[in-house]
Amino acid sequence: MFALVLSEHVEGVDQTKVGQMLMIHDIVEIDAGDAPIHIMGTDKSALERAEGKAAERIFGLLPTAQCQKLLELWLEFEAAETPSARFAKALDRLQPLFLNTLTGGGTWTENSVTEQQVLERYGPTIERGSPELWQEARKLVRQHFSNATQTA
Repeated sequence: MFALVLSEHVEGVDQTKVGQMLMIHDIVEIDAGDAPIHIMGTDKSALERAEGKAAERIFGLLPTAQCQKLLELWLEFEAAETPSARFAKALDRLQPLFLNTLTGGGTWTENSVTEQQVLERYGPTIERGSPELWQEARKLVRQHFSNATQTA
């Protein structure tokens, strides 16, 4: 849904391809396990290896042509070198940002995540995919942490 609704905020992306990349990425994460980016101590290289094995296993269940197509889409998403892949990565980061700002902090509060950590960990990926969406997301982050400070 994010790809469908928000693709108007970036030029040169294939809306359908973005949606496909996001679904494929999520399927692999479900199988390999997902680690929130703000959890310290996560072994990123081990997670990447687990995701690669999961992608090969899951897509390997399909006929060769489908396997190759989905694996290529997944690899494109992971590399984030095309406009569509950068936008898909941005949307992948935007969703948990929205969830945390709309639920009073959610996992940010549970893990004592600071505003600076959010800006550093979410910002570059979202901004690279859509500077316009990052401007709006940054406002939500600022508002969330301003409210959190006032109620503390």
